[in-house]
Amino acid sequence: MKISIVVPMYNEEGIIHAFYERMENTKQLFMSKCGIDAKEIEVIFVNDGSKDNTVHLLKHLCEDVQGYVLLNLSRNHGHQIAITAGIDIAIGDAIAVIDGDLQDPPETIVDLYSTMLKGYDVVYAVRKKRDGESFFKLFTASVFYRVLRKLTNVDIPVDTGDFRIMSRRVVNVLKSMKERHRFIRGMISWIGFNQIGMEYERNERHSGETKYTLTKMIKFAVDGITSFSSIPLKLSSYIGITTAFLGFLYSIYVIILKLFMPEAHIELGWASLIICILLLGGIQLIALGMIGEYLGRIHDETKYRPLYVIEDIYRKEVNE
Repeated sequence: MKISIVVPMYNEEGIIHAFYERMENTKQLFMSKCGIDAKEIEVIFVNDGSKDNTVHLLKHLCEDVQGYVLLNLSRNHGHQIAITAGIDIAIGDAIAVIDGDLQDPPETIVDLYSTMLKGYDVVYAVRKKRDGESFFKLFTASVFYRVLRKLTNVDIPVDTGDFRIMSRRVVNVLKSMKERHRFIRGMISWIGFNQIGMEYERNERHSGETKYTLTKMIKFAVDGITSFSSIPLKLSSYIGITTAFLGFLYSIYVIILKLFMPEAHIELGWASLIICILLLGGIQLIALGMIGEYLGRIHDETKYRPLYVIEDIYRKEVNE
């Protein structure tokens, strides 16, 4: 098998038929541009605990059409874990990852592969245009990637998602990384080797609604930052030291006024006292929250539970 294409799916029953047609077209492009036969391409759908008819539609497709595989997880494990599960069973020399909502054009995989043949281990797709997305999402995504890049010593490309293609040696290293709170695009950047970006235009979602709610986006951002940076912990220390120093200076100021300027009539006011208590209490809670976030991740890692549970794998049986 030359190429494996991993496609995480969650409640995408309205897109499956269109995605299949686009993927068949992509296979034809591989044949005409790269000389790769459709039999040398496997498409791995990962059903991540869908609650609609997604699993049944994918099951029929994969049992009827050669080259399509359905990996059905026992429950919803999350987008990054679903990608991990698909990569783990992929057998291709090159492995591509693409979401199943058709915002990322499947045909672009051919261009990613052609670029990889020039001597690269990873070719990641860079979004130069993003149709159908709100200003809020575009702005927050832009800020997140740039802040993350400043916080870490890993060169994580901006304006990129998980849409990319990787060589087998990159995938072998990725499979050895078993952390539970996964930020795959950051993990791949950490691996190194020859990596390059390729610009493309991201389409509007084919149908349905995005599965990345604001809560999931925030959790994803926290996973990305805490997985690749300890700066939040250091920042809480810096804030504590700065606050203590300012408090010390203010104490000296009050003592000087009390001893040498009795006419100032220094009295402890209720409002200033409450403000100091609230300020210091808030800083302490923020610092404790940062520490708790890291401790929670350490707790999860020490359980040594499997990353995911597979309920079943469906594919068309080959008659000998």
